[in-house]
Amino acid sequence: MKLQLHITMNDALFLRNPESSELGKNILKHSVQLIHKNGFEAFTFKKLAEVIGTTEAGIYRYFENKHKLLVYLAAWYWGWLEFQISFQTNNIKDPTVKLKKVIKLLATAVEDDEQTSYINENLLHQIIIAEGSKAYLTKQVGEDNKQHFFKPYKDLCLVIGNIISACNPKYKYPKSLASTIIEMAHFQNFFMNNLPSLTDFGNTKEENKITAFLNDLVFTSLKKV
Repeated sequence: MKLQLHITMNDALFLRNPESSELGKNILKHSVQLIHKNGFEAFTFKKLAEVIGTTEAGIYRYFENKHKLLVYLAAWYWGWLEFQISFQTNNIKDPTVKLKKVIKLLATAVEDDEQTSYINENLLHQIIIAEGSKAYLTKQVGEDNKQHFFKPYKDLCLVIGNIISACNPKYKYPKSLASTIIEMAHFQNFFMNNLPSLTDFGNTKEENKITAFLNDLVFTSLKKV
């Protein structure tokens, strides 16, 4: 039996909830497709409106600007990923086994979730790898943080950090290690596919090697304490 997926979004990210209408869902769906295809810099509301068959004004009724839209998509993804981790590790009692499962989930490709027809999680995962840091590597990161835009990411790190602490309660840096695992999984995936000389994986494009690397990094750190 599948759990019902529900991701609570920060109201400050949008002017009108995009999940409340077909146009809003189309904005999300085609934003993911366009950003994945052309990159975030080339993405504009004008191009999005042309694809959807609406006006720029119609899109601006949902999102103030494309930065808010990117932050929304990133926050949605982190919420979705936390749900997947909780669901797929729910019956695992051993924290070491649970952490290895989390690492595998972070390091491998994401399949599109049929529960959300308006967002392709596989494409969104690739966007997060290539473009996700642009959501917070900005001059307004402090102001965005005050509005709790990054809470889903922080919540995810806390969940993973708690699993790390369960593996070794004496380890002093569970949240730092948690965020490192997430970012490293993304960087190594990007490097493997685009700059393979920066990895030890060559151009094999084997995600299991990223999983092995992260397992070595994490459990070597935990054993040192």
